[in-house]
Amino acid sequence: MKSKILKMAGITLLVLISFFLTAPWLFKGKIISLVKAQIHRDLRAHVNFSGTNISWFRHFPRLAIGLDSIQVICVGEFQGDTLVTAKQFEITFDIRDLISARNIRIYSVTLNEPRFHVMVHPNGHVIWNSLRPDGDTDKKRDTSAKAFTWELQQYAIHNGYLDYQDERRNIQVTVVNLEQEGRGDFSSDRFTLKTKTTADAVHLSYEGTIPYQVTAKTHIDMDFRVNNKTHTWSFNTDQVSFNEMKLHADGFFQWINDSSYNMNIQYKVPSTNFKNVLSLLPSFYRKDFASMEVNGQVHFNGFIKGKYDESQFPAYHTSLHVVNGYIKYPDLPVPVENIRLGLQVDNRDGIADHKMIHISEAHAEIYHDTLDMHLLVKNPQTKPFIDFALVGKLDLANISQCIKLEPGTRWSGLLIADIHAKGKIPGTEKQKKDPFTSWGDFELSDFLYSSNAYPGGITLQELIMSFNPKNVLIQDLKGTCFKTHLDATGSLNNFFDFALGNKPLNASIDVKADELNLRDWIRTDRDSSATAAARSSTPFIVPGNMDFTIHAEAGKLHFDNLDLQNISGNLVISDQTVQLHHVKANGLDGDIALEGTYSTLESREHPEIALNYEVKKLDIQKTFYAFNTIRKIMPVAKFMAGNLNAHMSLNGRLQEDMTADLPTLQGEGDVELVAGSLKDFGPMDKLAQSLDIVELRNILLRDVNAKFSFKSGTVLVSPFPVHAKDIDLEIGGTHGFDQSLDYDVRLNVPRSRLGNKGRMFVKNVVTQAADKGIPVTLADAVSMNVKMGGTITSPDLRTDMDSVVNHAETDLKKEVNDFVNAKLDSAKQQLHHPPAPAKKQLFVQTAYKSKTQLKAKKISKSAHKSRVHSKTKKKKSSGNYTTSLKREKSTVSNIHKHSF
Repeated sequence: MKSKILKMAGITLLVLISFFLTAPWLFKGKIISLVKAQIHRDLRAHVNFSGTNISWFRHFPRLAIGLDSIQVICVGEFQGDTLVTAKQFEITFDIRDLISARNIRIYSVTLNEPRFHVMVHPNGHVIWNSLRPDGDTDKKRDTSAKAFTWELQQYAIHNGYLDYQDERRNIQVTVVNLEQEGRGDFSSDRFTLKTKTTADAVHLSYEGTIPYQVTAKTHIDMDFRVNNKTHTWSFNTDQVSFNEMKLHADGFFQWINDSSYNMNIQYKVPSTNFKNVLSLLPSFYRKDFASMEVNGQVHFNGFIKGKYDESQFPAYHTSLHVVNGYIKYPDLPVPVENIRLGLQVDNRDGIADHKMIHISEAHAEIYHDTLDMHLLVKNPQTKPFIDFALVGKLDLANISQCIKLEPGTRWSGLLIADIHAKGKIPGTEKQKKDPFTSWGDFELSDFLYSSNAYPGGITLQELIMSFNPKNVLIQDLKGTCFKTHLDATGSLNNFFDFALGNKPLNASIDVKADELNLRDWIRTDRDSSATAAARSSTPFIVPGNMDFTIHAEAGKLHFDNLDLQNISGNLVISDQTVQLHHVKANGLDGDIALEGTYSTLESREHPEIALNYEVKKLDIQKTFYAFNTIRKIMPVAKFMAGNLNAHMSLNGRLQEDMTADLPTLQGEGDVELVAGSLKDFGPMDKLAQSLDIVELRNILLRDVNAKFSFKSGTVLVSPFPVHAKDIDLEIGGTHGFDQSLDYDVRLNVPRSRLGNKGRMFVKNVVTQAADKGIPVTLADAVSMNVKMGGTITSPDLRTDMDSVVNHAETDLKKEVNDFVNAKLDSAKQQLHHPPAPAKKQLFVQTAYKSKTQLKAKKISKSAHKSRVHSKTKKKKSSGNYTTSLKREKSTVSNIHKHSF
């Protein structure tokens, strides 16, 4: 009995173990179907995952199912944007819910290595709102199917990454290596949610009136009091830290709908240690922050209160005061002393134009130098008001003596500033009240900045700027950048409006340079770990905050294989586009004129170009090797010598290395070659060989004009004549950027130049004409067509000798017609002046005709005698004349008929 009990217990245990081990696989298909159905019902998006992973053991006794490599891709307004990807999305539930008829209750959610991409469009629409199903979706749902219900008790995010971009307010937040866990009974009306959050880095960037960036390592332990009925989360904590700064925060956050929130949050710094606040500045925090000697007192507090939605931003206030600040690195000789700062940022109602930034005082001393500044900005969007002053002197060499810079970075030079501005910044209309005033000077002398990215350094021997209510005058700028010596003057016409971030900087500048290597200037990927020679090129990005008009002159310009001298022209830079006007230069032994545009407005990776060239007397060989585009459009230039005049217009895109994206190019132009030569050109060499015409191997060219157009990698050349000594050619057709050929060449060749093959054809023409009783005098030249295919390096030629035959036939027909007309005229003349009998020889100008095509019948002897008799017979009356003339016509007609 005992053994039976043990046996049954063992069997039962084995069955249970087998069930637990096999249940995930038994129900796998059913679970996947339910997951897909729930996704389809609840999300208006494309949701993809590569597979599933089911386990008893990760969250025993609950069953865990993981969706591997999951992607959520938006539709609608955010079509194609990926909201989230994750290595795995995992949920847990009770298997009894799966077996029974109850809905499946979700108890926990875990995201492993998620990547969130959150966007807010300028119109205020938020990306996650696009996930909501259409309004009528609920009516179509199958409520009879099992559904998931949320009885969430915990959630977790491991190694997450968040990218948040608010295009309305120019705010970007990036969170790196996010770890977050939360526990609480989400199904209750009221509960406490305990959370822990860490992030290796939180980057906050704001491009507003006064741009700023903050990067901080973050740690937050916070308990939320959650009221699910009002959707309100309240909190009160001292466990918030950013780098070394700790905050006390309390208040609430309320969800109204997917795009509207209400909040009232206060924060302050419990500590008064200046070093804690200083840790928010990356330049200090990354460089031996722990060993820095920092003194001073700080007060920092603020609030954010009100509603946040598509049209409204909460009111906010931030106040920061620093007194008696002192900073010194232990291994640097110079401290920054007597730091005083009073900063207040206010907005009473959240309206962007009601923002006020007030720096009541900013003071610092470095060695024997001092800098003082104050700033007040109000109504930055409509009628900006500014009260600003910067006064002081600073030896820039002392910066590296008091602050740790990036390796290889060096500053030097003397800065002297005495700048003042006050009033409403002038707009398009004239200011009658509160006139804007500005005065002062800014001088920078013997300035040098160098780094690993700029190993050659940027130097300014002198920069002198003077301020007045109208503009800022650049009285003198002399300096060197990338080995180019610059000399500039000009004016900045809206400096303060630009400084407040409202408009692009408008400027008019005259600049002169001695020698410019354009490749150095357009290189933007200045990786400090790479040498200048090893850096790859990327497109020059035209700044979007510039509205410049520049008159530029340069003695020399180098760009890859192109060398130019005496460059001058006007540049207009606006809307991320450079416009080139009246650009002139000498180079390639000739003159170049250029108009056009270069733009990165539509694409930064593939800039758009539209150029119009006018060149005179350019050396063909130098031009071929200087321009990659010419090597594709005009490959024959490689085998030509001489100088050319040309006009060409083109548009298209550039690649990332600033070379032309050839398939996108299209344009047209014309080329004039006054004098030159064509030698060692494979297709012509092969033609010369096939026709036994040596003169085609080295053609002297004179007064050649050709028009061309190109699109989608194919160049179309309109037929144009070429005179090579006593040989005439007409050339036209197409070739590809891939060097393929499809040309028709028509030649008119003297008989003396023909080879053996051509002479045999001509002999056949003479023989067949003589058989008709027609003496033949040959033309001096014959015509033929040549089909030129293949490629430049491997041409394929087809000589159309049948065209020679066709021309011979035409010539013979013409000469016979002339003979008929001559005989008719002769018959008429005999009515009045009968000529003495005489033999008349017929000369027919002809080219070559083959035997196979000349199929004329021989004229019978009787017909010939009748024709001669008719010619010598007297006409005694008008009736006899008519009869004789008709007979003559009939006879000649027969000759014509039987000859062709």
